Amino acid sequence: MGTAFFAREAELVARELLGARLVSNLGGVKTAGVIVETEAYGGGDDPASHAATQVGRTERNAAMFGPAGRAYIYRAYGMHWCANVVTGRQGDPQAVLLRGLDPLVGEQEMARRRGRTEALASGPGRLCQALDIGGLLYGHDLSCPPLQLRRGWTVPDSGVGVSGRIGVRDASDWPLRFFVKGNPGVSR
Repeated sequence: MGTAFFAREAELVARELLGARLVSNLGGVKTAGVIVETEAYGGGDDPASHAATQVGRTERNAAMFGPAGRAYIYRAYGMHWCANVVTGRQGDPQAVLLRGLDPLVGEQEMARRRGRTEALASGPGRLCQALDIGGLLYGHDLSCPPLQLRRGWTVPDSGVGVSGRIGVRDASDWPLRFFVKGNPGVSR
């Protein structure tokens, strides 16, 4: 997936990332899965964005300002890592939160990392734990190992659900959460 794919509005990229593969070679073991849930966060006018106009550019959110196709990694509630893909044009802080993954490769390792065999990557914190994603990948180019986004499968519109975003106070009703209907990797 090239830079041009990511250098578009977060909402478009979020929908089209469904079916893409996320491949990790972190921790010395290959793990991978199909992206089945995303959320779009679109720039300064989005009150739920970490880079909303009232916040502006900070050390924490600097990766959101580009270039597109990079990882924006942060801790939620001081506990769980969350992985985002930077989108949009340089200087316009947009990102897509990776919320859910359907495991394809390395399920045993994901289960070991998670300490469980179910719901391995259904939710942004679980996804990061299962693939060993952490803060050292902040700003990482997602076209290169050890963490890569690769083309996958096309999910037809009839198989895609759209809803408001989860876990945000502001603009939670904006229809910017995309998910593969009925897939067990989608968060509850």
